[in-house]
Amino acid sequence: MFAVLALDMGAAMKTLVLTLDLIGTFVFALSGATAGAKRRLDIFGVLVLSFVAANSGGIVRDLLIGATPPAAISDWRYLAVSILAGLVIFFWYPVINRLRNAVQLFDAAGLALFCVAGAQKALVFGLEPVMAALLGMLTGIGGGVARDVLLSNVPAVFRSDIYAVAALAGASVVVIGDALQLPTTATACAGAALCFGLRLAAIRFGWHLPTAATPELEAEDDRRDNGR
Repeated sequence: MFAVLALDMGAAMKTLVLTLDLIGTFVFALSGATAGAKRRLDIFGVLVLSFVAANSGGIVRDLLIGATPPAAISDWRYLAVSILAGLVIFFWYPVINRLRNAVQLFDAAGLALFCVAGAQKALVFGLEPVMAALLGMLTGIGGGVARDVLLSNVPAVFRSDIYAVAALAGASVVVIGDALQLPTTATACAGAALCFGLRLAAIRFGWHLPTAATPELEAEDDRRDNGR
């Protein structure tokens, strides 16, 4: 009886991870495709960017935990979801573009979903809690880094606004919930909501991490003070 219950719980966990992964893939693909459309890429470029943005973090995660071949390559659903999102953006970009800060909104949603999915999958593969949280963060930020690099932008994770910290916070909720044996769906939703809320709040209120004091920055501060 206990063996059957454990099997059911394991299957439920894998289903949850797959669901979060596919939803996150679609949302991050929207983010990548929207960024590509803004840069006036052709349809091939938009589709490539949607796949790369949606699956880079998951591929790195799977390689690190030994889940090979990575799900994004072995499961056709990841490619199908990425292409679908890319086509939606390519053909309906004028409609999507009317949404204020569409790229940032999609990116925040993808970050939230991927950080919890990454942490959940790491736990399924038996990683220690701290490493599972870090891998969840890496899963969340990987797609955004790849997208920004391909577009010759400085990745958002390396800039001063809250990005990786939000992903780490969301992944930590999942890990703590697992340690306390709380319901996995509830902790996943809570972790995703925390990450999403932190990311949007950072964008809205300009929250950022400390940056190094450089001569250029000090000169700019002096100009501001003198202008008052």
